[in-house]
Amino acid sequence: MSRYFVHLAYNGKNYFGWQRQPNHLTVQEVLENAFSLLLKMPITLVGAGRTDTGVHAKDFYAHFDMDTFLSETQTRQLVIRLNSFLPADIVIYAIFEVSTTAHARFDAKSRTYRYLVATQKNPFLKDFVYQCFRPLDIKQMNLCCEKLIEYKDFTSFSKVHTQTKTNLCDIYAAAWSYQEQDVLVFEITANRFLRNMVRAIVGTLIAVGEGKYSVEDFCGIIEQKNRCSAGMSVPAHALFLYRIVYEEQLLKWKDMR
Repeated sequence: MSRYFVHLAYNGKNYFGWQRQPNHLTVQEVLENAFSLLLKMPITLVGAGRTDTGVHAKDFYAHFDMDTFLSETQTRQLVIRLNSFLPADIVIYAIFEVSTTAHARFDAKSRTYRYLVATQKNPFLKDFVYQCFRPLDIKQMNLCCEKLIEYKDFTSFSKVHTQTKTNLCDIYAAAWSYQEQDVLVFEITANRFLRNMVRAIVGTLIAVGEGKYSVEDFCGIIEQKNRCSAGMSVPAHALFLYRIVYEEQLLKWKDMR
């Protein structure tokens, strides 16, 4: 058996997230159908994680197994064929062989998400930013970001009634910055994320920026471990899975883009 990693990206606007589900179009379903058709055998993809409905991924990995070995020439040709076959909102960057024990989900060391907020009206960004024209106190929001790193249990920012065994996460970094003059970027890196977690954190931090919560209130919200105590979840269309990090030796491949 040979195992292959797939490096890809997708615009999530037209999909109900990554993971297959009945009666809804997902990225996994579209990709598995394309791979199975072109390779002339059933292919199951295991993703690095699950993105929610409407969320985008600029950097995503999945793996699949085959009894047949594919040479580097064959994988390059497969990438070309897949990109010709797949819809315009999904792109395959590369397919490469890895160890049979490598796992797209469990071997990921960290994941980074970005959320974009426009502070001025911009018709050319509306599909990918959350428009918030109210004044925001970025200093207070970043003080709360520093507090996030001190906690482990993020039940207050998790979707309720999920199948997750634990709500513990290690957040390595979180901060707000200006990407452009009128576009704010929230970037957060952790070992794992709960369902709806980033959007709930962003919604609560925006409430802090608007003066509805203090830094102490924000800490109290986390400590209550109650989703009802936190702020609203911001819309999905401005959220991007921005980067996934693996051990370099696991991939055995350099992205030359």
